[in-house]
Amino acid sequence: MEFIRRNNNLPRLQVMDGVYVIVLLGLLTFNGAHSQKINYADNSFDYLATSCRKHTVSLTDFGGVGDGITSNTKAFKAAIDHLSEFGTDGGGLLIVPPGKWLTGSFNLTSYFTLYLHRDAIILGSEEESEWAALPPLPSYGRGRDAPAGRYSSLIFGTNLTDVVITGDNGTINGQGAVWWDKFKKEKLDKTRPYMIELMYSDQIQISNLTLIDSPSWFVHPIYSSNIIIQGLTITAPVDPISPNTDGINPDSCTNVRIEDCYIVSGDDCVALKSGWDQYGIAVGMPTQHVIIRRLTCISPDSAVVALGSEMSGGIQDIRMEDIIAINSQAGIRIKTAPGRGGFIKDIYLRRMNMETMKYVFWMAGSYGQHADTGYDPKALPVIKDIYFSNSNATNVTMTANLAGIKDDPFTGICISNVKVTLSPKPKKLQWNCTDIEGVTSDVSPEPCALLPDQGLKKMVSCPFPTDRLPIEDVQFKVCSVGLQHLNS
Repeated sequence: MEFIRRNNNLPRLQVMDGVYVIVLLGLLTFNGAHSQKINYADNSFDYLATSCRKHTVSLTDFGGVGDGITSNTKAFKAAIDHLSEFGTDGGGLLIVPPGKWLTGSFNLTSYFTLYLHRDAIILGSEEESEWAALPPLPSYGRGRDAPAGRYSSLIFGTNLTDVVITGDNGTINGQGAVWWDKFKKEKLDKTRPYMIELMYSDQIQISNLTLIDSPSWFVHPIYSSNIIIQGLTITAPVDPISPNTDGINPDSCTNVRIEDCYIVSGDDCVALKSGWDQYGIAVGMPTQHVIIRRLTCISPDSAVVALGSEMSGGIQDIRMEDIIAINSQAGIRIKTAPGRGGFIKDIYLRRMNMETMKYVFWMAGSYGQHADTGYDPKALPVIKDIYFSNSNATNVTMTANLAGIKDDPFTGICISNVKVTLSPKPKKLQWNCTDIEGVTSDVSPEPCALLPDQGLKKMVSCPFPTDRLPIEDVQFKVCSVGLQHLNS
């Protein structure tokens, strides 16, 4: 089921004094068997979710104050603790009503839905004391920002089953500027919080929300499975203002569906990960069976979709289609290095349209940044079976920068039916190819010698899987809610 799409498929981009202004063409529309009916006038509404809930409360029932000043950390905890009692009796729904709800980090529970009214804004606290401290992730061995632990994500959960975070395009604002400033000035001894992180969990839906200014990564499911991320609008100032504000980062996750999202990012719009060096190798949980489709991305200093660089548990069976990239550094980027180990294989991309790009394809086998000195430099990654087809790009500086690893080449690269139009001042070298092996067909500009053109008669197109992933067949239900004090 297609949950949400934008009319005309992409926003119009205007440039005013060097600032990118997004003008959305048309209204958000809902397609499929059911559309979302919002009827707040009589305090009732329908919404779409993988699971409906029997018990419903409002944040105001537990002392919540939506003035943007009062802390609601205790109110969120009390409401969720109450609803956790109904896991075996139809589950619980927490409504965040209209208002500005300041809070520190809080934990979710199983068989639970967090629903944001269209006029609700969750504000991340700027006080470090409002954020719980956590140990480093097992597959990372240390924090990404600092050797010590990390701050809990704004919305966090671990060992959960059947969790929905959704709304009528309500907003979560991480108020990340204070964290970005402290990070740049090296004033933090722990890794910055993410906006949403669910660990060791199953059956996750994150949909129909606006996410703004996360302190670091926005959406980070890790060690989890059966995940749908859909209909998100994610925005942060582009780098260097908002460092490491990746949009969606599935990490050691299986069976993932990412679709119909719009992302303006200070880092990669989507990054697939699976752990860092020896720690990721030891945990050994790959990210696999992922479909990414109908994504629109703007990321001037990073990639639309990145694989790595933390990929030591492996990344495989990734399917990408119908993606729009505007003013981004790279369309698809593979990042790895000696010491990573792991693998990136069975990667498929078709129908990607790109405008104003530094690179269309970028593969780097020398992306360092090791967790510590304990990694094994002989742990070489396996990069193979990468398939790109039926894509176009305009105003491009360099078509491809493909650099494998000496004595460990990237193999099985296939590129077909890809047309690239260069910028007014392109690089003289359009294909930089070292330590790679593969073939091409119907590609322009002319590929490098390591990717010989097979001609249309020998090879029509690179393959794309014809089977469906199990997550693609998960359907949404129409959930009805009646709440007399919705607007209290």
